[in-house]
Amino acid sequence: MKRLSLLLAVALGLATAVSARPAVIECWFVEDAGGGKLAKKPAALLLRQGAESPPLRPDLAPERYLKIHDPAGALQAAFRQYPRDAPAPRCEMSLYVPLPASAKWLSGLTPEQSCPRALDGTWLMVSMSSPFLSLSSLLRPQSEPQPEPALITMATAVLTVFTHTPTPRIPMGQDALLDLSFAYVPLTPKAPSLTPGPPPFGLEWRRQHLGKGHLLLAVTPGLNGQVPAAREGAVAFAAWDDDEPWGPWTGNGTFWLPAVRPSQEGTYLATVHLPYLQGQITLELAVLKPPKVALTPAPLVWAAPGEAPPELLCLVSHFYPSHGLEVEWELRGGPEGRLQKAEGQRWLSALRHHSDGSLSLSAHLQLPPVTSEQHGARYACRVHHPSLSALGRSAEVTLQVAGLSGPSLEDGIGLFLSAFLLLGLLKALGWAAAYLTTQNSMEKKTE
Repeated sequence: MKRLSLLLAVALGLATAVSARPAVIECWFVEDAGGGKLAKKPAALLLRQGAESPPLRPDLAPERYLKIHDPAGALQAAFRQYPRDAPAPRCEMSLYVPLPASAKWLSGLTPEQSCPRALDGTWLMVSMSSPFLSLSSLLRPQSEPQPEPALITMATAVLTVFTHTPTPRIPMGQDALLDLSFAYVPLTPKAPSLTPGPPPFGLEWRRQHLGKGHLLLAVTPGLNGQVPAAREGAVAFAAWDDDEPWGPWTGNGTFWLPAVRPSQEGTYLATVHLPYLQGQITLELAVLKPPKVALTPAPLVWAAPGEAPPELLCLVSHFYPSHGLEVEWELRGGPEGRLQKAEGQRWLSALRHHSDGSLSLSAHLQLPPVTSEQHGARYACRVHHPSLSALGRSAEVTLQVAGLSGPSLEDGIGLFLSAFLLLGLLKALGWAAAYLTTQNSMEKKTE
């Protein structure tokens, strides 16, 4: 009975996971309209359906209403971790032309420069992006749409590349691990001319900076040839996950970058190369370091009634990046007994750059003259930054109004005189002790 309950629970869990995936993805078909302009037309991808017929879409042309055949299960795997309540990813579709890779280190993938006849026909490239997924898939649509009741075109997902970490946020100094998965479905399975097993492939990771792509890593599993040396200590776990003789096959190209620095943040391009086919996705890596916050003078600041306290200095140090940093001054307590914005003149210093790429600045607050009612109030410097929680981070000092707490002026003078007299008494006792010691020595010598 327990085993049956467990099987039912697993089945329900799988059904929930499958139903959480979107059934239809709305897209835009993008094409060249001439004159440097692009034209967009509505399109849709039907990822899954039940026993019923595909839903009617009279608003779409049949060639832009695609029912996806996904033998490798790559699209299902891509959406398996997609949050149920998250909006659907942005989707664009365009025509694709199979071509050999242009890089010399990939020449072994396509010894013949002519494209095989098996790749003739129409190809489409689909790109999806969201905070939870970045995906690229090459689709091979059928030449004719299916007939009524719903005019829809069948399309096979041939090469799919995706990541579940499209916007990684890495603490400065820690390693970055960017996941990458891909799947390939051969168009001519079990052809006599083909060698059983997954084909060789090429993988490259680039960082985009100022409009140019800087190659960080290049690997060609299954090929003999020289590739450019890896830079910045980058490593990729590049391999096929299985060795089925005729496919489909899934693979891994996860990228590891050690001890990231601010100079390494930006746009990363991951490209999987197969003979005449390429799939590419984009990731946006951000480097973060939370600020340290210190407030001086601390923990107390003194002022007499009617006078302004010393200037408060809030040191915000060793943070990254600079955008998104906010400094607020708060007053807690005081005459109104509640949290409020502190009054006074405030300003920020210029940014100071450190050798590790982090930044520092100081925030200043010149308070107005205080009253006796403000005794015990606390002034806080609160810092907000993308690396911190919504509450931010703060430091505070307590205002002490002279004459209401601590020693008064008269008490201070009395303490000073007492200390002076005590010091004189100690010196006198020292002299007396020295005199008695001298007298005793002289008496001993006389005897």
